[in-house]
Amino acid sequence: MLSLPLLAAAQIPAGAASAQEAPVQPDLPPYTAFSPEEEAVHNARFQALVKAFSTGTGLDSYSPLVAVPGKAQEGIPRRNTAENTISADALQAITDYAAKNNSDALLVYRDGALEHEIYFGDTTKDTLINARSMAKPVTALAVGRAIKLGYIGSLDEPVSKYVTAWRNDPKKSKILVRHLLDMRTGLLPQGAAFDPNHVLNRAYLHPRHDEVIIRDYPALYEPGTRYGYSNATSEMVAPLIEAATGRRYETFISEEVFRKIGAAGGKIWLNRDGGTAHSGCCILLPTEDYLRISLLILQDGIWQGNTLLPAGYVTEMKQGTAENPYYGLGLWVAGTYIERRGVAHPDRDFYKVLHSEPYEADDLVLFDGNGNQVSYIVPSETLIILRLGKRPPKGREWDNSFMPNTVIRGIVKNRGTSKRQPPPQSR
Repeated sequence: MLSLPLLAAAQIPAGAASAQEAPVQPDLPPYTAFSPEEEAVHNARFQALVKAFSTGTGLDSYSPLVAVPGKAQEGIPRRNTAENTISADALQAITDYAAKNNSDALLVYRDGALEHEIYFGDTTKDTLINARSMAKPVTALAVGRAIKLGYIGSLDEPVSKYVTAWRNDPKKSKILVRHLLDMRTGLLPQGAAFDPNHVLNRAYLHPRHDEVIIRDYPALYEPGTRYGYSNATSEMVAPLIEAATGRRYETFISEEVFRKIGAAGGKIWLNRDGGTAHSGCCILLPTEDYLRISLLILQDGIWQGNTLLPAGYVTEMKQGTAENPYYGLGLWVAGTYIERRGVAHPDRDFYKVLHSEPYEADDLVLFDGNGNQVSYIVPSETLIILRLGKRPPKGREWDNSFMPNTVIRGIVKNRGTSKRQPPPQSR
């Protein structure tokens, strides 16, 4: 995977750090300057990002962090190996694949229990892992929970109802809540920027990054008319949640998402002491928390009998749009098979992730974070495969089809009820 040396690319999903949908705009308006002390913090973070990319990594160190407490409940059941529903050969094959590709953790859940759990190197089940853009599905859950609780009326309300600074902007006033989740805000797409004060970098690193996005980030297209992957788009969920609920973003997801699903919780990037949390990236959680988030999707927004999301909300999350049929509300969907696809608009020919063959199940959806960190969710097989870690070593390429297809083909028995084979992804 290529790296953008001077870009807030740490949140871009796997294999796409070089995706640049539109050229950097030469005529962007002047940026809003804040205090000299805050500008110095921004510049120091930018230099740290440059140094990180020079070694082939993203920005792993960030300060300040703020706690996102959970409420650990009974652990997810572990199945005795003798009772596994997936063949040992299939589990070994994906373990070998994970090991060769710089993985930190690999979990496989099926039919109500964890069947496979392995950690690599110094990683343990308690290690807090930054899964980058896996923060984006959390934004969708936060919005869904806020709708369920009545803080937000619907996905089709204008964001400007809550973020009032956008009310008089001819384009931003038309951005709907759903556009923050399906990447159709019309905001400047993600791209390369070599100037520390370019809005792409300020929207990622500045200690007032939320104000940068609200004030300075340009809207290029009419909202709802074009897909354009943008970290800034997801970062706007935190100001939305805070304005709508009166609670800080990290507090809301702690109380209304993580505690409800028995997650242990962790930490999240905060732009400055007392400031705003990053919602597009980056949250640090133990591996099992990412599994629990995936389980909430698998269970249609229900946890231990409690309905946490509005009826039909998870179904909406799984629906692509006419502008990008492969991306729903924070979720990537199977769609029609193509060999390569990435985060940029489908008509852009930038670096795309390999899919060597169609998925074995057409209802597969996935979370995707930078470094090929993925959670494959297959409702027809009550299956989740979670892989966290870094991008593959130089000379190797991640194949997004290998793990789910190997496991689905390795299923040897169904527990409780007889299931038909799910239809494969259409060509």
